[in-house]
Amino acid sequence: MRVWRIAVLGLLSACGADALGEGVDLQVAVDDLRHGPHHGGLQRVTLATGVELAYWEQGAAHGIPVILLHGYTDSHHSFDLNLPRLPRSLHVFALDQRGHGESSKPACCYTQADFAADVPAFMDAVGLEHASVVGHSMGSFIAQSVALAFPERVDRLVLIGSAPTIAGNPVALELQAAVDALSDPIDPGFVRDFQASTFYRPVPASFLDTAVAESLKVPASIWQQALAGLLDEDHSNHLQEIAARTLILFGDQDIFVSAAEQAALDTEIQRSRLITYRQTGHGLHVELPERVSNDIVRFLH
Repeated sequence: MRVWRIAVLGLLSACGADALGEGVDLQVAVDDLRHGPHHGGLQRVTLATGVELAYWEQGAAHGIPVILLHGYTDSHHSFDLNLPRLPRSLHVFALDQRGHGESSKPACCYTQADFAADVPAFMDAVGLEHASVVGHSMGSFIAQSVALAFPERVDRLVLIGSAPTIAGNPVALELQAAVDALSDPIDPGFVRDFQASTFYRPVPASFLDTAVAESLKVPASIWQQALAGLLDEDHSNHLQEIAARTLILFGDQDIFVSAAEQAALDTEIQRSRLITYRQTGHGLHVELPERVSNDIVRFLH
């Protein structure tokens, strides 16, 4: 754990960005935005896969169906700065994936395949034949898995902070060494260091506080199982089988995935487009919420 903290603090110092984001333009009142014209609500549904998922729903019932999949130890709150910027023409479902947020937290199972199976099960439960899928970080690998295993259910695909695979990723392996040493209750300082490391640009202090609080809802065993699932599964040899049109979004200061990996992802997925955001980190949808939201909306329309 100490090694990971030192690495994170060194990265934050090197980037010169205040991870708390105090006084920056992005400091907006999320509660005010959420109660604007596109206000939705948090709901729950039990899936055929045996888990109960909490999810945020907003937009017109007849709108383009879109499912948002958050990253590792996050929740639907990962998209707090994006949801108010999405038009009613999108019928949005932002999930708390199994083991995360307000969703149920069974003792197992947390492989990529387990997470992926929940997506069509969720669609069945809420009456969607198909949807576009937007995934960030861990959610992007799950989105890839959904597109490969259930191609008929996926309209379009958006991959944020992704790569062909996370297997063998040196930063993820370093993180795994720290995560494997975790026990409940998890140290909030460790969680804050981890969350802050994902951003290069300053982000709102209130957003970082929420991200930390959401990660602290995840038990240590699920931190360990979910990360092991990401590292153990490699479907990069099958990416050319993804049929859905795909948008790949990458921050050039991402500490987890590289520009070379983005180029490989763009090459392997046949119907893809890559957008690179300069001076932006792994959490680009948080660092540049308006620009990223607009790019996603244009692509989905």
